[in-house]
Amino acid sequence: MALKATINKANLEVSDLRRHHYHSYPLTVAQHPSENARRTMLRLLAFALHADEQLQFTRGLCVDEEPELWLKTLSDEITLWIELGLPDFKRLKKACRKAEQVVLYAYGSAFSVWWPENQSQLASLNNLEVIYIPEQASEELAALLDKNMQLQCTIDEEQVWFSTPEQSLSITPETYQTAND
Repeated sequence: MALKATINKANLEVSDLRRHHYHSYPLTVAQHPSENARRTMLRLLAFALHADEQLQFTRGLCVDEEPELWLKTLSDEITLWIELGLPDFKRLKKACRKAEQVVLYAYGSAFSVWWPENQSQLASLNNLEVIYIPEQASEELAALLDKNMQLQCTIDEEQVWFSTPEQSLSITPETYQTAND
């Protein structure tokens, strides 16, 4: 018998001062049996950073042909493809062909090895943005995971504040490559 996903509910209030976007999102986040708390919460962080009524969580780990999140037009064109982790160049190249913009949220201690090995190839992908979430921040973010979450996310320039009624943390994503570099 296959293991089932854990269903987490989140009421995410986003205050994005950069984009002047202020909205509350009632979200259901399925956590794949092989997915850890850090990855689940990083998906919520990515959602908050790109919050939009049309932004959707995909089947993610269950389907190789889909990102973690995507934003599509009414005609089913992918305008934003969001990846997590340290994918191989082929996957990112394919994503860049399918979507107008691709954003990779990299995390994990292996990033310090992965980036130098892949940087020159990734530079050829003009619509790719690579953002690293520091190790300590991603671990602190993982600690916020709960079955029913009340989350507030405030985004201002280079700083992100994530909070629950009990605790809060500051995250400073590190941009390694911007689109159209």
